[in-house]
Amino acid sequence: MANSNDTLIPLAINGPAVLACGAWLKNTICVTQGNQAYVSPLIGDLATADARHQLDKTVQRMCQDYSIKPQIVTHDLHPDFYSTQFAQAYAEQQHIPTLAVQHHHAHIAAVCAEHKLIQPVLGLALDGVGLGTDNTPWGGELLLVDGARFQRLGHLTTLALPGGDRAALEPWRMAAAALARLNRSAEIMQRFSDQPAAETVTTMLTKNINCSQTSSMGRLFDAAAGLLEVNSIQSHEAQAAIQLQQLAEQHGEVAALTEGFRITENNDLDFSSLLSAMVDCHDTKHNISYAAALFHGTLIAGLVAWVEKAASQHDISQLALGGGCFHNAVLRHGLINRLATPSFHLFSAQRVQPDDSAIALGQAWVALRYNTGSISD
Repeated sequence: MANSNDTLIPLAINGPAVLACGAWLKNTICVTQGNQAYVSPLIGDLATADARHQLDKTVQRMCQDYSIKPQIVTHDLHPDFYSTQFAQAYAEQQHIPTLAVQHHHAHIAAVCAEHKLIQPVLGLALDGVGLGTDNTPWGGELLLVDGARFQRLGHLTTLALPGGDRAALEPWRMAAAALARLNRSAEIMQRFSDQPAAETVTTMLTKNINCSQTSSMGRLFDAAAGLLEVNSIQSHEAQAAIQLQQLAEQHGEVAALTEGFRITENNDLDFSSLLSAMVDCHDTKHNISYAAALFHGTLIAGLVAWVEKAASQHDISQLALGGGCFHNAVLRHGLINRLATPSFHLFSAQRVQPDDSAIALGQAWVALRYNTGSISD
């Protein structure tokens, strides 16, 4: 008997009972039984002892409610997440195997699970961060997903994260990283003279100290917000991106910047010239809402060109959209309007959110595909 607070997702395949432990942010738990998946209500971010205790209790409660004895436990690639450590400890205790699933693979797999997609799909995964298979922070990914396997076809050209996780909280740092990318590091201290760490960040960027590289779409939004002085330091997650979206909505749609993006030989999507325009919008005191609309319009045009090129190369007409950036209605509707053609089939989150609360469902789907012989290595 299903618990009324859980979300039931009927699946296209049967398989062993899976326990999926989800992500770090917006954590949920997913368990499967036959061809049904049950996703728990939101547990939330696992930074607190309360949330971790709730995760433990939710696993216990769901296994009891559905009389499930998990045969495989799945988790994120990140070794430091509580959900990963819980999964590994649980599996050891129960003497069952574990499966680590890459974060963006799970985002796309969640959409596949919900829409019963068992054919290969293109996946556009756009979010703040998820650990990649190369141990770097990903977040702007074009994937080819075939059940339990995925291939990274391309990603957003990377930006430095000066100060690591701190850069995700302070958009001015991402703006500084954008200036460094544009060979305009000399402008950082002048532009961010109100930031006590401006000199330190300039040194970090010029000497490449504590500056991991990220392909994150969320951080690209932060860079734009910092350059336009929309937001320098965030008080909550995605604040800068939401402010940019609101400004773009106030202005209304504008055409993409001419040559505002390029697709490199390695199939990376490079928005350097768009960032350069954001720097100069600030300098010439352009209308900031126009700049925000230009940013969105150019992102959409670049993503559409990138996806269409991959669809043609790989002869795939199904595209799944996943990741927290798809909460952005301007981005989402812009992509859907441009890509919803008779030759293209778009799929996005319906019963679950596009953000990390869908990760557990995606992990469970990958485990089922892995265990139902959908791949052969």
